[in-house]
Amino acid sequence: MLSNWHTLIKNKAVSQVSTLLADDVTLYSPVIHTPIKGKEMVSMYLTAAFHTFLNGSFNYDREFLSNNAAVLEFSLKIQDIDINGIDMITWNEQGKITEFKVMIRPYKALNMINDQMTAMLDQLKNS
Repeated sequence: MLSNWHTLIKNKAVSQVSTLLADDVTLYSPVIHTPIKGKEMVSMYLTAAFHTFLNGSFNYDREFLSNNAAVLEFSLKIQDIDINGIDMITWNEQGKITEFKVMIRPYKALNMINDQMTAMLDQLKNS
């Protein structure tokens, strides 16, 4: 499963994100206080995240793996702010993502990312 995720990120294959998600997937966003549930909604939020994060500076720096989960530490730069965070991904026996948690620092980056993702989500909803 993880190799498919890395390929998707490397190729910026935003349109394929839903193929990696279980129907009952849950996303825990660093900026939204309630979990986002279901393949369609999580796919939309991850698509907005890809448009925000995959700007050429995004990189996974380290991985921590277990049988059906991974913690991926990432770094990137947006508007001269050095950002780092983690993606915590859990998947089921079929290799589909069931849970996705994102944590980001520093705080000022969180506000900026929230603004950019909100604008992208509005575009996605209206298209």
